[in-house]
Amino acid sequence: MSTVTRRWTARLAAAACGVALTCGAGPATAAVHHPAPSAHPATSTPHLLATGLGATIGSTVGPDGALYVTDAISGTLKRVDPRTGTRRVVADGLPTRVVPGVGGAMDVAFVGKTAYVLVTLVGSDVGGSSADGIYVIDRWHHPRLIADIGAFASAHPPMTDCFVPSGLQFAMEHYRGGFLVTDGHHNRVYRVSMDGTVSVAQDFANVAPTGLDIWGNRVFMAQAGPVPHVPSDGRVIRLDLVSGTSRPVAQGARLAVDVAHTGHDLYALSQGVFPAGSDPGTPAGHDSGALLKINDDGSMTQVSGRIDQPTSVQIIGRTAYVVTLNGEVLTVELPHRRG
Repeated sequence: MSTVTRRWTARLAAAACGVALTCGAGPATAAVHHPAPSAHPATSTPHLLATGLGATIGSTVGPDGALYVTDAISGTLKRVDPRTGTRRVVADGLPTRVVPGVGGAMDVAFVGKTAYVLVTLVGSDVGGSSADGIYVIDRWHHPRLIADIGAFASAHPPMTDCFVPSGLQFAMEHYRGGFLVTDGHHNRVYRVSMDGTVSVAQDFANVAPTGLDIWGNRVFMAQAGPVPHVPSDGRVIRLDLVSGTSRPVAQGARLAVDVAHTGHDLYALSQGVFPAGSDPGTPAGHDSGALLKINDDGSMTQVSGRIDQPTSVQIIGRTAYVVTLNGEVLTVELPHRRG
């Protein structure tokens, strides 16, 4: 490993959670001023559904109604029964994590009955030997690369001065015959077609794009914000991919890592309080995460708190399934909408 690669690896090792590394300033996003989350006590206690899932960050609900999570250390995709918590490996052979604490299999999405897994920070620029991008899981439950996002990112660097050429892809969603992928290091959203074509859908300033949610024709994205991840920088925005613009929806989630909806309700996932003086990418303090409901006026109300380093959330019915950095899945019962 070269001296430069070792230096990058040391810096990446600080990124021990799913929160992306950030860069310098780029195109501006419209400002928003909304109240911080309500200080009222949480209305729902999180309950443990499953544990021992490995290094988990991303998740999705499959066509069978089950929860699917990625394990970056073992390079596997796992199915979790949302009722019993029973788990099993449904695919293996994905590129495994190269840099301690970050990268590997990050997220999963389905197109019909076929699973696709997002993999990052496994290329030669960080000492690995695999490709960063989207892998399809074939009928034999093995992965095959269909889109080399790392190669595209290296060939088309962002306007910001970032130290990992291939970027750090964080989350993806199936969207209009392809995928949308966030890159929290290059501050971008990529559009990826099923034939592997990669393009930049939208560039951002130093906002650290994280989770995505598709609600009909609407695209919502969470932003962790730059270090030190103050609450006012933890936002949810709505993207307009035609015009290349965005508009604010809500702010006030400390280190926002995901966004999800059910019915007419939108929720944000806060990883919690960023430790003062810590390096970029350091996870939030233990038991400081929260699930927040986004109100019609753009404010946020805490639904559940004291969640330990959450990384993604899925909603089935009125139950939220929160995946954590330490390989757990928690359930949170959501309140019914009044009126």
